[in-house]
Amino acid sequence: MNIVEFKGVSRVYTNGEHEQRALDHVDLSLEEGKFIVVLGPSGAGKSTLLNLLGGLDSPTEGTILVGGKDISTLTNNELADYRAATVGFVFQSYNLIPTLTVIENVALVKEIAPEPLSSHDMLKAVGLFDHIHQFPAELSGGEQQRVSIARALAKNPKILLCDEPTGALDSETGVMVLKLLLSMARDMGKTIIIVTHNQNIAKMADVVVRVKNGRIQSCESQQNPLAVEEVDW
Repeated sequence: MNIVEFKGVSRVYTNGEHEQRALDHVDLSLEEGKFIVVLGPSGAGKSTLLNLLGGLDSPTEGTILVGGKDISTLTNNELADYRAATVGFVFQSYNLIPTLTVIENVALVKEIAPEPLSSHDMLKAVGLFDHIHQFPAELSGGEQQRVSIARALAKNPKILLCDEPTGALDSETGVMVLKLLLSMARDMGKTIIIVTHNQNIAKMADVVVRVKNGRIQSCESQQNPLAVEEVDW
């Protein structure tokens, strides 16, 4: 069953008389419970795609359906409810609150998520349980990224949107995080969508979407995606 459908979606940014078409009449359907990788060069429209799906931006034209609901027509309050209940985010910027400890940063999702997972369990899963009482400034960049991943997972979203989630991680930790994300898709039925330049991550995907110049070049299912251990990192 399709959980995401883009129908004729464009996003145009204007600066004076200049127009930049970040997405150009995109049609895209994505199935629920899949591990999906979006590839493309810088400026191709990958992050715009994520922002629209996450309800952080609105299309200039077209329709975006999530679970059959048109999110492109929602009010700001309705979009806030949608973000709280349906989507989780892992961005390249960690967006941690510096005055809160690691566990407090992750536990924040309990304030908005209808069915959150255990903050302690998610921090264990990303290998940071021993750091739960530290503050973000006491962590490395890679550790802060893992906190942001644990927070996104603790929200228990139907769809997890990840923009280069392993970019700040060493290869060993990146593999651990990817195993966790794959498990969320395979074992828990979550839809994981990762924007990345890393071709190796695409080898593990159920679906690979290629974006160029604001358009979908291809959207292909892979019948036998590799396991994390089979990829030559």
